[in-house]
Amino acid sequence: MKLVTVSLGSNIYPTRHIRYCLDALADTFGSLQISRVFESEPVGFTDSRNFYNLVVAFHSDWTPGELQAWSKQLEIEHGRLPDTAKFSPRALDIDLLTVGSLCGTVDDVTLPRSEITHNAFVLQPLAELLPTERHPLCDTSYASLWKTFELGSQRLWAVDFSWRGRWISQSDELPRLAAARR
Repeated sequence: MKLVTVSLGSNIYPTRHIRYCLDALADTFGSLQISRVFESEPVGFTDSRNFYNLVVAFHSDWTPGELQAWSKQLEIEHGRLPDTAKFSPRALDIDLLTVGSLCGTVDDVTLPRSEITHNAFVLQPLAELLPTERHPLCDTSYASLWKTFELGSQRLWAVDFSWRGRWISQSDELPRLAAARR
């Protein structure tokens, strides 16, 4: 069994679609490790709503090709057609980030996914979820990669998000509001 990480994103009814995806992941793969959920401004999009993004980790013995096919089928079930333009709104986007320590192209899937070191909406949740895990190519911990990441114009912030009756994410506003009431 290898540790698999995936990045989830949605900017069309994101709460509904992310919850559905988490249900599907848990029902298929069992126990999940789930990062906080972040709202982020779109990167590369000219006219789009903000995204909800998070990272999920789980163990699986599926091949990268099987994982990719499962992910793409779930996206299609949520209305994303295979020929959808790259920078268009989406109900659900599932990107396979890592499968154990595999590197290179396996089953037509490039691992690890390059977005890990290029996009804050992938690296920050990954670094928070698995801070001591090491990037398969550069052998640097995700926490260290995040610490030295140049944020530039990328903006993201944690949002309130619950799933299956428990909070998996809370915005930075809730602790401040609670402290202000004291």
